[in-house]
Amino acid sequence: MVFKRKVYSQLLAWKKLNGKYSALLEGPRRVGKTTIAKEFAKNEYRSFIYIDFSDLSADLDNCLNLINDRDTFFMMIETITNVKLYERESIIIFDEIQLKPKVRQAIKHLVQDGRYDYLETGSLISIKKNTKDILIPSEEHRIYVYPMDYEEFLWATGIRNHENLRALFTSKAPIDQALNRVLMKDFRTYIVVGGMPQAVEAYVQKKSFNDIDNVKREILELYENDFHKIDSTGYTAMLFNSIPAILAKGSIKFSPIKEKGKRPKAKDISALSELISSRTVLPAFRVFDPSPIMAGGYDIDSFKFYYSDVGLMVTKLLSLNLTARDNLYLQIITDKLPANFGYLYENAVAQLVASTNRKLFYMAWKRESSNQYYEVDFLLQRGRKVQPIEVKSSRIEGHSSLDAFIARYPSVYVNPIVISKKQPSKDKQIRNYPFYLIDFLISEEVDCD
Repeated sequence: MVFKRKVYSQLLAWKKLNGKYSALLEGPRRVGKTTIAKEFAKNEYRSFIYIDFSDLSADLDNCLNLINDRDTFFMMIETITNVKLYERESIIIFDEIQLKPKVRQAIKHLVQDGRYDYLETGSLISIKKNTKDILIPSEEHRIYVYPMDYEEFLWATGIRNHENLRALFTSKAPIDQALNRVLMKDFRTYIVVGGMPQAVEAYVQKKSFNDIDNVKREILELYENDFHKIDSTGYTAMLFNSIPAILAKGSIKFSPIKEKGKRPKAKDISALSELISSRTVLPAFRVFDPSPIMAGGYDIDSFKFYYSDVGLMVTKLLSLNLTARDNLYLQIITDKLPANFGYLYENAVAQLVASTNRKLFYMAWKRESSNQYYEVDFLLQRGRKVQPIEVKSSRIEGHSSLDAFIARYPSVYVNPIVISKKQPSKDKQIRNYPFYLIDFLISEEVDCD
């Protein structure tokens, strides 16, 4: 099943560069890169050749040895695949390019040759072992592919017309409590299904929550196998599996390289780096100063980690209670779970912010005369200002952390908001919005004042 994806428009923009760069679709496994690449090639080119490096025939493998002899290479690849290439009207797809580093290095010369376009896809593309001893081509135009965001999920499932939500947001009209409950149920459905295309497809086909969960468990097992290939000690896999428990603690600071209780070794730091490079997780950096140059002043030893897909987080949480999965899914959708599962909402927000190609930043500082902390969950750069965002999964009133942030940094902030289950409202300068309007809150184009 082929779903409408926003990344397609980025590929159209790349095509207008007229062969100046190859395109590299980068993202975690099973996020839809291959499907997007094939659909784009089929729709936008006269012909295309698809080469899957995870399932390569002996003839194609031998042909790749001739890649530096372009005339012979093109003639051979046309013969083997029985596909005619047309100058400036054809594209060659190199799928799972990380498995053939030498081919990736040759992209530079293929682009310079100029006859055809090239589209690479890759998972674990930045892992050290996949870039060792090769020169990374500067002719690559990287395009990151994320799990489906909420708008894409609505397109695929038809649960709700996203433009109707936009109208609700822009009108600033009150939202009826009954309608708010329905729209929040839609968003919780997104939380439990997630944005991995195979899981969304299972939902669209009206399969059971148990079947949807099985799809996601297979993806998690695939990730874990990859981690063991990267790190035979199992430490990288351990870090990945520990994220739900760390979030459940509500810790303001996660130093995974210190989890072993001793001074981190180079291999531990390497494991952390490779976990981040796998793009299966989203690191949020704790900043010291909430300024428009946040990226220049954050704590490199402390992170909050989220899963790249909230649906995978749900499956990981429920993996210890397989016999009750369908019931637990229903509890999430109907908002009947205990409050300590609130970080699922936070993970969903992190995922949707990251899908706009933003780094994640948060801030925490100690309360006066207390061991507790104020915490602002997300900080978004807005020109010369910073927009503080607090995520509240409970119905408890108040926003003490935002209040403290505003008092402490009066000249820095703009449009502080709380994202919660409640209908839109305003308390002094702080606005509250429900989760299902989040796309418009993080949009660069839509003012949230």
